[in-house]
Amino acid sequence: MRITAVETIRPELQPNLLFVQLHTDDGRCGLGEAFFGSRTVEAYLHESVAGVLFGMSDPTPEAAARALASYTGYAGGGAETRGNGAIDLALWDLVGQEAGLPLVRLFGGPVHESLPTYNTCAGPGYISTSTQQRSDNWGVPTGRAQRYDDLDAFLHRPAALARDLWDEGIRGMKVWPFDQAAERTGGTDLSPAELSRGLAVIEAIRTEVGFDMALMVELHGLWNRRGATTILQALTEYRPYWVEDPIRPDAVDALAALSADTDVPIATGETVVGRRGFLPLLQRDAVDVVTMDVQWTGGLTEARKIAALADTFGVPVAPHDCTGPATLAACVHLTQSVPNGLIQETVRAFLRTWYAELVEGLPEIVDGRVTATPVPGHGVRLRDGLAESDQVERRVSTP
Repeated sequence: MRITAVETIRPELQPNLLFVQLHTDDGRCGLGEAFFGSRTVEAYLHESVAGVLFGMSDPTPEAAARALASYTGYAGGGAETRGNGAIDLALWDLVGQEAGLPLVRLFGGPVHESLPTYNTCAGPGYISTSTQQRSDNWGVPTGRAQRYDDLDAFLHRPAALARDLWDEGIRGMKVWPFDQAAERTGGTDLSPAELSRGLAVIEAIRTEVGFDMALMVELHGLWNRRGATTILQALTEYRPYWVEDPIRPDAVDALAALSADTDVPIATGETVVGRRGFLPLLQRDAVDVVTMDVQWTGGLTEARKIAALADTFGVPVAPHDCTGPATLAACVHLTQSVPNGLIQETVRAFLRTWYAELVEGLPEIVDGRVTATPVPGHGVRLRDGLAESDQVERRVSTP
């Protein structure tokens, strides 16, 4: 197999997303994607990666991962890592097509018949205008709320949102009602009023649907140990399924101390890069659930190694998904195929708006459970005509 063209597509509908299509000499096309800084990743792929791929006689995922590993920044999740992750997803898609197998079968077959999902309560415009995780990039509508504006809903109508999700069969939801307090203080502390406002969201959800709803609380790594401890201790009585990224995951000692000082499960990992990034967290017993982002960590090749490493320490994996439809599909194939696959993050506001508008072949979700598609590869394809649309920016490199 030889790569004959590297094609990138940036849709106006979601400015942070970059699709990558790898075309081969036997007429196949593998789809990958990168999220955040799409123009920067696009430049990297065409200026640095395409030539390497064209020079490889058989660019398998592992061989390409080694060839594309950058000398500087190899431990970071910058444009190179995100671009390499997109290439890796596309190569695995090609390998699956060549074998005639869906990735879950290529990985040895499903361990889980299906996976429970939870809904991250974002809206359709969430994190679409910059690479910053802050409230001015939440995309909350300024006018009348629309269907699936779940971020606006959890801030202002948490009980109604919880009931809506429950009635759909969704038994898990994630909210982040403390972020604006972190922005005010730099994550050092929060006032009693700010703590009460955040807890009111949690209380309303628990009152409406009880403890059978898996309730995740996201803190986005915005807090230091003092502020995080206050929040986690206050959340204990509400029995969260986990609290996610209470402290930056590279503050391993602080995260381990927080885990020891509190009785709430801690999830972390969407911004951690590679198995070497996760190893100290696992060694220090600082994480209860690994939430690696398959794309941001460098692709399925690395994510599978992370899942195996976590299993060695008896820790489950629940991959992050706010980063695109091909990544979601890849996550489902991976998580179904590993014994420590726990639950799959989804964003219904994405699935029912821009995911569905841009691609077809998304994994099916029924009664809150998801199953990988049986199509060879990861199964996701761009909708017909998207690449030629005047609503995208397209660039192609050839040998």
